Amino acid sequence: MTPRYHINLFWSDEDEAWIADVPDLTYCSAHGPTPGKALHEVQVAMQAWLKAQREAGRPDPEPRYRPVPAAA
Repeated sequence: MTPRYHINLFWSDEDEAWIADVPDLTYCSAHGPTPGKALHEVQVAMQAWLKAQREAGRPDPEPRYRPVPAAA
């Protein structure tokens, strides 16, 4: 089973696109014109990232990132 990783999703004015970033997977991110497209693209990137790790004989990283809850 593939571990579940947190995905940060945000709008970037600089890139003029939605960015999806996976903090537990170094340099694993993607972008898209809509939040849904960015999420889809980062899921594709995650699978490629994990496949490359496995082919190199490395284990899947443990999911560790947890966002800080918003202040009430």
